[in-house]
Amino acid sequence: MKEKKNEKKYTTISIPTPLAEKIKKRIAGTGFHSLSSYVTYVLREVISGMDEEGGEAFSKEDEEKVKERLRALGYLD
Repeated sequence: MKEKKNEKKYTTISIPTPLAEKIKKRIAGTGFHSLSSYVTYVLREVISGMDEEGGEAFSKEDEEKVKERLRALGYLD
């Protein structure tokens, strides 16, 4: 049997059940037909944004805000 050239291959990624439930509620009534389609969309957007920004996930200012919040919560010294 010949394999199709344009056949997409997929993998399975596990996420916590509570997060999956929140996502399912969020996508209800939208154009997303599955949890996987939404997660794929979000990840593509994140990666695309990182590519446009030169690979930086956060600006230096955003990074400092996150660090300050983590310090306030006791996660950083």
